[in-house]
Amino acid sequence: MFKKLMALVVTSLAFGVINVYADKADAEAPIKRPNVLMLLFDDMRFDTFSYRDGPVSTPNIDALANQGIQFNQAMTSTGLCSPSRAALFTGRWGHKNGLEDNIYLFHSRYEELPLEQGGLIKRAADEGYFVGYAGKWHLGAQGTNLRGADYVYDADNLQHDRHERGWAPREIAAKVEQYKQGKLDANGEKHMYYQTLPGTYADTETARIVEHGQKMMQQAAEKEQPFFGVVSFHQPHPPYRVPEPYASMFDPETVELPENYRTQRKNKPMSQDEPYWPWHDVEHLTDTDWRKMRTFYYGAVAMLDHAVEQLLDTAKKEGLYDDLYIVFAGDQGSMLGEHGLYDKGPYAYDELMRMPLFVRVPGESPKKVNRQVSMLDIAPTLSEWMSLSPDGDVDGHSLAPLIEQGDKAEAGKVDKALYAYEWYNGGWFGIRAIRTPEYKFVWNPGETRDEFYDLRKDPGEINNLANSADYKKQRDYMIQLLEQELIRIDDPLLSKYRRYMKMINNV
Repeated sequence: MFKKLMALVVTSLAFGVINVYADKADAEAPIKRPNVLMLLFDDMRFDTFSYRDGPVSTPNIDALANQGIQFNQAMTSTGLCSPSRAALFTGRWGHKNGLEDNIYLFHSRYEELPLEQGGLIKRAADEGYFVGYAGKWHLGAQGTNLRGADYVYDADNLQHDRHERGWAPREIAAKVEQYKQGKLDANGEKHMYYQTLPGTYADTETARIVEHGQKMMQQAAEKEQPFFGVVSFHQPHPPYRVPEPYASMFDPETVELPENYRTQRKNKPMSQDEPYWPWHDVEHLTDTDWRKMRTFYYGAVAMLDHAVEQLLDTAKKEGLYDDLYIVFAGDQGSMLGEHGLYDKGPYAYDELMRMPLFVRVPGESPKKVNRQVSMLDIAPTLSEWMSLSPDGDVDGHSLAPLIEQGDKAEAGKVDKALYAYEWYNGGWFGIRAIRTPEYKFVWNPGETRDEFYDLRKDPGEINNLANSADYKKQRDYMIQLLEQELIRIDDPLLSKYRRYMKMINNV
């Protein structure tokens, strides 16, 4: 017995020594960093693709989505381009990353995402990645160059002085005034809303962004470095402008309009009635105009499906595809007549708040995740994939558990999503919204009317139940849930929120 015990001890010690050296060898081995490609779209709604039973046939997007993990309840941080993109690349809310409004536009005080907020671009470059960025950045002139990107195509054309004055939309205002007088553009269209572009797909900015995305991947394939690339499209941001065959691909007469199309806004915040951008003045738009706008938007999505096909074909041709991690995301949604609203503005309706998001993770089985996730979760997820060094406080959470286990990874946790709308081109709103699968509470500190919706009975968010006695218990729960989130992210409006909620509840 003693000999057997000694033999066991010696064997154990031997394995221990082996394991020590193995651990040491593993520690000294270089980290295998994956290649990552992000496909980013501007104002793309969550409900248009055929894989989501939408009206547009998107076979290439569908095929990619069906290989990956679909986050079917993904929420943006803010329904506005610059602050949502700042949150995406940093994983931090605007009060932490320093950008809470659009840049370079009419009334906005912001010029760029502060350079000390390097975000995913700089962090990947610092870790030895070959970093490429092709398309819309919208976070400041030369921002990707200044953060160390190796390949840059700046589709914003902001290579000028970083402190140039912003742009005022006078020509848009002039066009809208003409429409109100009954004057139309070529083909009887309203080009500040929808337009048939001359030429073909090859003549579009979308095609140019694809070409640069392809060149970026071709260069990456020649490098020994790992690759992090972003291809960021302006489409389908309004105005909806596409060439044939996309301009006439859908028949306006057959377009299905949603329940909340042009519904009269009753018991809603006054801010929703203000035209904060010239084309928000939509009184001149007829039902036919709204239907045509939808068909042009659908045509833009169909065109982007072709663009995705071209990019994926290049990734395959260059030998990048098989082990390529892919993120497909929109920065926020957009309004197409719901509640009589167009484009985006200071509100928290699902058509704006929700965004498309799915990821392709090599070796991971496809899944559909119905737990709510946030735009802010993308940065910590990519950081984990790429083994990037921390760069400070992060408000998002890694999606890895949901990617690996699906919804059960968060079983027992409250399913909630936080949304904010701080500024719109220089106007302050301070909106905070909390959403669960059942309810949504929207705090509007700029006025005296908040919002509460029963999403099960009223998915179109038509009936504001903030003052309904029948929903007091549910509303109070959502008020508490929002406070917990404001505490978690160290929101500077927390004390104001507490004061307002006490006043509402007569405490």
